[in-house]
Amino acid sequence: MALALASISAAGMAQDSNFAEPTEKYSVATNSFWSNWFVQANVVGSAFYGNQERGWGHDNSPFEGFRNNMGLSVALGKWFTPGLGLRTKLNGFWGRTVPGSDDYKNSSANASKYWTLNEQVLFNLSNMFCGYNESRVWNFIPYAGAGIGRSMSYDTYGMDLTVGLLNTFRLSNKVALNLDLNWVAGTSGLDGVSEGAKDLNSSKLIKDHLFNVEIGVTYNLGSGKWKKSPDVDAIKALSQGQIDALNAQVADMQAENDRLKSALADQKSSSDKESVKEVVAAPVSVFFNIGKSKIASRKDLQNVKDLVGVVNNSDSKIVVTGYADSKTGSASYNKKLSEKRAEAVAKELVKMGVSRDKIETVAAGGVDTLSPVSYNRRATVTIK
Repeated sequence: MALALASISAAGMAQDSNFAEPTEKYSVATNSFWSNWFVQANVVGSAFYGNQERGWGHDNSPFEGFRNNMGLSVALGKWFTPGLGLRTKLNGFWGRTVPGSDDYKNSSANASKYWTLNEQVLFNLSNMFCGYNESRVWNFIPYAGAGIGRSMSYDTYGMDLTVGLLNTFRLSNKVALNLDLNWVAGTSGLDGVSEGAKDLNSSKLIKDHLFNVEIGVTYNLGSGKWKKSPDVDAIKALSQGQIDALNAQVADMQAENDRLKSALADQKSSSDKESVKEVVAAPVSVFFNIGKSKIASRKDLQNVKDLVGVVNNSDSKIVVTGYADSKTGSASYNKKLSEKRAEAVAKELVKMGVSRDKIETVAAGGVDTLSPVSYNRRATVTIK
């Protein structure tokens, strides 16, 4: 049954990756300690096998009445990553004790009460191999653990080891159905009957075995999702790309200004002035932070200074055009913000010695002409 379920689960994961939309594999941020907790409750069908029955020729079928009984299990656990979690599980409370005698089919004699308490490590292979997907319907989760068991009918204790296969089927962000198959191997104290009916608390050898099939629900406490972690390398690469683009823009403007200075030194005629106007057609940009009309970097004004001499030595005027990014704020807000940005640059030009009547300001409002969007938070300075 376990092998069949594993095959079906593997097929389900293959379908998830081959026929559904591709699952993006990415890192996730570590959540707070109180996130990704869950509780589980299951109805359990169990079958018991004990070494004390060895040699008696009992039927090994888990469906025989003298072996199986119904029980309950509850668990509390936490996922520390999408692929790794821990849970504490309590299982019981009705079971069987199969003696090595001809009276083994006496159901009333075989009935017993017991519990097992185990700490288990969970491995969500669906997330490990296919990438985390918060909408995945089927999660395939092998686990292993160890713990202690007690036979309440015989007042004995035993240690045990557990391996199992938990399958969860997502119903919502909070609730999932469980199908849990597991095998428990314990010392003879687990069922209270040791081989040869001696030393009920003996714990030297693995002597008792339980096979459990559990069906129930999982309920996620708090946040059960995982958020993408920031890709620091990608952010650095993007930021560096923006810086490089700005540096290239500044270099081009500086080259235009250098050519302008050379032209002014050599040409004095009005026709020459017209050609100079064409040279400086490329605007000089001054950038602002989001929602602000204060110049973000005084270094931007260095490029503006190169235009002051041109205007003061000619009949030219300066046009300052303010912009805002249309992605942020309303149209009316962006109109006022672009006007304030244009005035802020105009005031700096006056401080540099340009007469205010030679400065024209224009409020262009919100635009999306440049990419990334932050480039639209600027004012441009051109010569008219």
